Amino acid sequence: MATERGGDPARTLAVLWRTHERAARKDLGVDRIVAAAVELADAEGLGALSMRRVADRLGVGTMSLYTHVPGKSELLDAMVDAVQAETARPPHEPGGWRSGLAAIARENWSLHLRHPWLLEVVAHRAVLGPNVVAKYDYELRAVDGIGLTDVEMDSVLNLVLAHVRSAARVAVEAELVRRSTGLTDEQWWRAAAPFLAAVLDPDHFPLAARVGAAAGEEHGAAYHGEHAFTFGLERVLDGIEALVRSRQ
Repeated sequence: MATERGGDPARTLAVLWRTHERAARKDLGVDRIVAAAVELADAEGLGALSMRRVADRLGVGTMSLYTHVPGKSELLDAMVDAVQAETARPPHEPGGWRSGLAAIARENWSLHLRHPWLLEVVAHRAVLGPNVVAKYDYELRAVDGIGLTDVEMDSVLNLVLAHVRSAARVAVEAELVRRSTGLTDEQWWRAAAPFLAAVLDPDHFPLAARVGAAAGEEHGAAYHGEHAFTFGLERVLDGIEALVRSRQ
């Protein structure tokens, strides 16, 4: 389920940039609160996240958190910003925009798989924190100076990251199904195979039977997250390459 972020912009930015950080306790601050919240969300999902649960994890009273973070909405934004610092940022190679975008996509793919709760956060309003801004600035450099306008640079990056988010969502959902059913995709297909063989008449469904069998044999399932991510990314990059060539 998607989670809305509706905190007050001024209060949120103050938390993100630590402009009003207080030193009420040496063992408690925004960084420690955010780290505990991320650990909780990683382990149990955003549904388990509350100021009380974070306080319990830290061994403090719930009201102590409000000294540093005004509320859950601001905490969620701070969590999103904090994990953006995890992506690797090697120097971009001149002219290597395609490999650069591919590397960026893989870093974001891994980030979402490490923190699947990111997929539950409604992303129509940017989290304007220092880590988000630094990551955005770095990622834009991959397509700087290749003939695109500033708006096109932003759109190209958003296109790549939208593909990452979409592919990661399906991969995370597939993992949740595996956990809830206790069956791997391969085990599920083995159990379903006799029934499908009885009802899926190749004469009536020739393409479904042929293509489905080929994909199932290749992936051991109807869907393979890593393949879908990689295949889709290459097609996205092909489209971007056509745009870049049109500017030359």
